[in-house]
Amino acid sequence: MNREMVTTSRPRLAPGASFAGLIQVAGVRDLDEALMLADLGVHALGLPLRLAVHAPDLSESAATALVARLPLSVQAVCITYETDPAAVLGLCRGLGVECVQLHAELPGAALAAIKRAAPRLFVIKSLIVRPETDFETLASLAAAAAPFVDAFITDSFDPATGATGATGRTHDWEISRRIARCTGKPLILAGGLHPGNVALAIDRVRPAGVDAHTGLESPDGRKDRALVAAFVRAARAAYAALLFNGGKG
Repeated sequence: MNREMVTTSRPRLAPGASFAGLIQVAGVRDLDEALMLADLGVHALGLPLRLAVHAPDLSESAATALVARLPLSVQAVCITYETDPAAVLGLCRGLGVECVQLHAELPGAALAAIKRAAPRLFVIKSLIVRPETDFETLASLAAAAAPFVDAFITDSFDPATGATGATGRTHDWEISRRIARCTGKPLILAGGLHPGNVALAIDRVRPAGVDAHTGLESPDGRKDRALVAAFVRAARAAYAALLFNGGKG
C-alpha cells in the first residue's frame, strides 16, 4: 500500500470489513451541507438524534429525507443516546441507515440484542474519557462490549454541561492510544479535533478513523468549507505518513 492509496480509497463501515483512514464529520444540518462534505472527501456523516444534552441539528423526518438523497460515496451514521434496543433499531430503519453510533451506557445484553436483530447494522460504541477516567476502567468497558460491536469511538466529557459528545474538548490521547491497541476493534478518535490538531492526534493515537464536529463550524453553527477542506487534507496527509512509515510509533 502506498501514500496515494490512502487519499483515493474510500473506507466503508460494514460488519466484518476493516477500515483505515476514515474521516467522519458529525452534526450535518441539511442536504447542501452534506453534499459539500461529501465533495470535500468526508467518508461518513454523523446525524445526532434523540440526544441527552444537545438539540438535534435537524428533525428525524428531515434526516430521513437527507439520507435518501446522499451520494453512494458517503455513508450516514445515526448518532443517538437511545438505550432501548427496539427503539435503536426502529430509528435506524426509519432513517434508512446501516450504521449507528451509540453514546448512551448500554449493558452487554442490550448491545447483543441489537446485533442479533440486525447483524448487518454497523455498530459503533462510544467510550467516554472523563478527567478522572483511567485506562483500566475504559478497557474493562470496552472488553464487555467488544463481542457485540464493530468499532469504538473515544470522545470527551464536558463537566460544565454533562455532554459526552460535541463538547469541543480534547481528552487524554494516551488513553485512546492504548484502547486502540487492546480491543481488537477499530477505533475512531473524536473530541475537540480540528484542522490544527488532527495530524498530531493521528500520529499519537493511530486510530482507524477520526471524527470532528464543532471544530469545523463557523460562528453560525454551520460547517465551514475552508475548515473542512483543511481538516480532510491534514487527516489524509497524516494517514499517508503512517502508511509510508509502516504504522510504527
